[in-house]
Amino acid sequence: MKIALRHGSGGEETTKLIQDIFAAHFHNDILNKMEDAAVLPEMKGSPVFTSDSFVVQPLFFPGGDIGRLAVCGTVNDLACMGANPLYLTASFILETGLEWETLDKVVASMAETAGEAGVKIVAGDTKVVEGNGGLYINTAGIGLRPSECKISAANLQKGDVLLVTGTLGDHHATILTQRLEMETTLQSDCAPLNHLVAEILDAGIPVHTIRDITRGGLATVANELGAASGCRINLEEEKLPVSDAVKGLSGILGLDPLTMGNEGKMLLAVPAILAQFSSVLMLYIDTAMVGHLGANPSASIGLVTTSTWILGGFTMAIASGFAVQVAHMCGAKNFEGARRVLRQGLSSIFILSLVFGLVGVAISPFLPAWLGGGSGSGG
Repeated sequence: MKIALRHGSGGEETTKLIQDIFAAHFHNDILNKMEDAAVLPEMKGSPVFTSDSFVVQPLFFPGGDIGRLAVCGTVNDLACMGANPLYLTASFILETGLEWETLDKVVASMAETAGEAGVKIVAGDTKVVEGNGGLYINTAGIGLRPSECKISAANLQKGDVLLVTGTLGDHHATILTQRLEMETTLQSDCAPLNHLVAEILDAGIPVHTIRDITRGGLATVANELGAASGCRINLEEEKLPVSDAVKGLSGILGLDPLTMGNEGKMLLAVPAILAQFSSVLMLYIDTAMVGHLGANPSASIGLVTTSTWILGGFTMAIASGFAVQVAHMCGAKNFEGARRVLRQGLSSIFILSLVFGLVGVAISPFLPAWLGGGSGSGG
């Protein structure tokens, strides 16, 4: 059966559409009351609200569909403000000629994705217009974030580094190849990010800014963040994570992955010292450090970290030399000699480490400038 104008007339056919498709998939304790508006439970915290519309063609694509996209896009907008998404609305513009089964699959996908994200769809609307089987979705979402949360585009700070949570351009490339009827292995990265954001924030990581990298790609996001914060953003092209498939398509069609959108990747701005030394963040997400704000603070960390590795390399080399001697003596059953060499090795490494430590403390204010970091790198 196909959608016709009678399905939007408000009569028996409209009731059948609502009951057989929308109520059947979206059922929950709030929506089931079928009131003119959803009455939400009392909430504590700072409410965060967003709205979005979705007009993607084709309606179904590898890795997702317009229904999954609608839920993920709204949930991710809330999550990127540090909010816990709770409730969504979903309004549909249906063109005549749309297959009933197509609409049912889209709504079922929305319900499944809402369950994945842990949100409820509590209100909605449907309109039918003359057309050729098209489908468009408008959503709104509300969530709560702690009053102390200050995540914002304007909260970028000089010295922050920028992390992205995966490869760029996957969704854009997938939609484009589907429209061009090209056979590829590409899949959209469409996914809800709210659980990932919650884990990062619960771990106590001081995130200054989060932004999902959607329409316009990383280049547009960086430009918007720079304008909002007044900071200069430096992106390092060689560090941008781009899959071979997206690189190949970009080369053929003359596209730039920097301007290609995603639907399941985000950019985070965190203090540079945290990005360099925190393993906690890397446990939660597959990240790539792609840029920083203000050259000097980030550069000084990179330079000092390099020199630390050099000094550590010397001590490791000496320790390895003693280890070889101990192994040889143990193999020759000369255990007394092995113990003697081991004591000498431990003493030597301790003394050498102490000397390196004292020298490092003494020269630390000057080391970044000596290594080319500039006069402002020493902090």
